[in-house]
Amino acid sequence: MTDIRLATRGSQLALRQAATVQEALSTRRRPVELVEVATEGDRVRDELVHRLGKTGAFVRALDERVLEGDCDAAVHSMKDMPTEFPDDLVVAGVPERAAPGDLLVTPDGRSLDELPDGATVGTGSLRRRAQLLAERPDLTVEPVRGNVDTRIEKLLAPSLQREHADRVDSEDGEGAYEQSVEAWFDALAEIERRALEREVDTEFDAMVMAEAGLDRAGLLHHLDYQRLDAERFVPAPGQGALAVTARDGDLADSIHDRVDHARTRVETTVERTVLGALNGGCVAPIGVYATLRGAYVHTVVRVLDRDGTEEVREVRDIPVERHAEMAREFAADLAERGADELIAEAKREAGAEE
Repeated sequence: MTDIRLATRGSQLALRQAATVQEALSTRRRPVELVEVATEGDRVRDELVHRLGKTGAFVRALDERVLEGDCDAAVHSMKDMPTEFPDDLVVAGVPERAAPGDLLVTPDGRSLDELPDGATVGTGSLRRRAQLLAERPDLTVEPVRGNVDTRIEKLLAPSLQREHADRVDSEDGEGAYEQSVEAWFDALAEIERRALEREVDTEFDAMVMAEAGLDRAGLLHHLDYQRLDAERFVPAPGQGALAVTARDGDLADSIHDRVDHARTRVETTVERTVLGALNGGCVAPIGVYATLRGAYVHTVVRVLDRDGTEEVREVRDIPVERHAEMAREFAADLAERGADELIAEAKREAGAEE
């Protein structure tokens, strides 16, 4: 029996995510090998992901390797997956979801309400930008790219560099700090040390990032952050979840048996069904968050325009035994209430920018 070749992106976060699936699937008789694949989203560093539209910037290259037979399965962040899916592949496994919500990360632990007027907040997400501006129209929301480590370094760099300069000046003067510069530096986390060396063009007061990504990257305990209420700052469909794709067959069945988490499968099916029925893609600010509560799937949907000035928001409890069908009905009702118009306008704006 041959090894299972599992395709993954090559970023540290992607490799950590894939390693959890590798561990769950590996047996003594059939080891699992990770295969790093470069994707279009990795190559295009200076363009926001949403500008790549339906191309599936971080997904398509991995699935192509599976379809071509070079790999047996692929691991994806579910929120990156297009709702249009190749007929020859199935989502064989959906592991238990990590924290689905967003965090407001700051150098000093401030809440959103405590940020100063006109504060600069970084995000690469249209959804996060729109929800931030809906809450705080005074904010300056700037795009930011890079992996989670890079983004955190950009956030921490200015304040750490100022503190370092103050400590150096203090040692040259009367010594306001009890701790020496060397002792202070030695106590810093590795990511803080890297931030000291980073040059930044924009000084951010905060960034909004997915909790799951920061947790999987091992960074949460180094950061000051506030959790954003997921029913108010509604996450992206599938956020915090992974998906393992494979050709339909015995391997897909084996993956399902080993890694699939029934609750997460139901919740993310509702979220992605709503997104697909609304035809939202990657260019419209859409949040969908579903939680299984007994016989119902509690579902919150928030569709906004790109500046957060208009929105359609609704909450519905969907019967679990008909969750996919009722999710489509929910999306149809949202479209009638104006969600389709907001999505169409977002797509027109995205097309005008290209």
